[in-house]
Amino acid sequence: MNRSLFATFFISQFGFFFFFSILSLYLIIWTYFKIARYKLKIARYKLRNDKQYVGFATLPNQVHRKSVKKGFDFTLMVAGESGLGKSTLVNSLFLTDLYKDRKLLNAEERINQTVEITKHTVDIEEKGVKLKLTIVDTPGFGDAVNNNECWGPITDYTDQQFEQYFRDESGLNRKNILDNRVHCCLYFIPPFGHGLRPVDVEFMKALHEKVNIIPLISKADCLTPSEVKKLKDRVRDEIEHFGIKVYQFPECDSDEEEEFKQMDKELKECTPFAVIGSNTVVEARGQRVRGRLYPWGIVEVENQSHCDFVKLRNMLIRSHMHDLKDVTCDVHYENYRAHCIQEMTSKLAQDNRTDSPLPILPLPTPDVETEKLIKMKDEELKRMQEMLEKMQQQMHEKDQ
Repeated sequence: MNRSLFATFFISQFGFFFFFSILSLYLIIWTYFKIARYKLKIARYKLRNDKQYVGFATLPNQVHRKSVKKGFDFTLMVAGESGLGKSTLVNSLFLTDLYKDRKLLNAEERINQTVEITKHTVDIEEKGVKLKLTIVDTPGFGDAVNNNECWGPITDYTDQQFEQYFRDESGLNRKNILDNRVHCCLYFIPPFGHGLRPVDVEFMKALHEKVNIIPLISKADCLTPSEVKKLKDRVRDEIEHFGIKVYQFPECDSDEEEEFKQMDKELKECTPFAVIGSNTVVEARGQRVRGRLYPWGIVEVENQSHCDFVKLRNMLIRSHMHDLKDVTCDVHYENYRAHCIQEMTSKLAQDNRTDSPLPILPLPTPDVETEKLIKMKDEELKRMQEMLEKMQQQMHEKDQ
């Protein structure tokens, strides 16, 4: 009985207070939203009626809206000998499976295999932004005993894409030109050697004027941190020694945010990237992560203390993808285009050049009407000349 009385008393005293607390909170939130809506209306009204406001400040929004509607495209080439984890890394970068139908070759087939070019295209969408991703793979590269000129089919492919784009650009219908030019090449360096091999040097020297090359040290989990640092320094020194032009990060503008400047500095210091790829999800510290499970521990793909995968993904996708496309268009393609125009001009000049004198053609015989017209013009010129002489004589007499 006492408990029921106590409950009744508690509800009667505090229920009323609780109700008014909820009501007061609702009124505060409602008032806040009304004020915010009123301020937004005032801002829009001022924007419409501001005589000094022209409207070109909305151009970035227009460009963004048009670009998102059209979508983006990016072509990525991966090169390196078999077994370095190229396919796994690409799948890890874009969180997709691009090699579902891939056929693994046995040892005998690998011996007789030649370098081929295969393309895998997939449409990816993230938060309303569409990306048409094309992966150009080079199976058979570096797998033979004699790898002399094994980079030939790859350079031919890049030239063919430049040539096709040049033809489309020079044609009449230039509205919907397909851009199949290679915007970036990830070159995989094996971790087992002591730097660059001769085939690595020759490949990069053959392509560095055509494609943005980003060197990678594959299977970095095979090396200790000190070995990774030593191999990075060795590769950087050899790239500079052989005059290989790899992709150079653009300098940051002075008005860039400090966070972006710091990230750009870390990316420059990190090249060549030491990467690990994995499509397997394992459990580490109570969390499910992508990595590789070994008897002595777990290697996490997205752990920056284990490898440079996150830095590579940030550079390739989040911060420098558009710059890679710009360099391809403004530098590599323009060099190819200038070379083509120069060759065409030289060929035309050579075709028009001749050592024999030009034949003398007989002049056409004028008809009667033409002769009359010529005589009339001659007489008119004579009259004008006589009038000019008379005027000069009169002016001379006045001066005297």
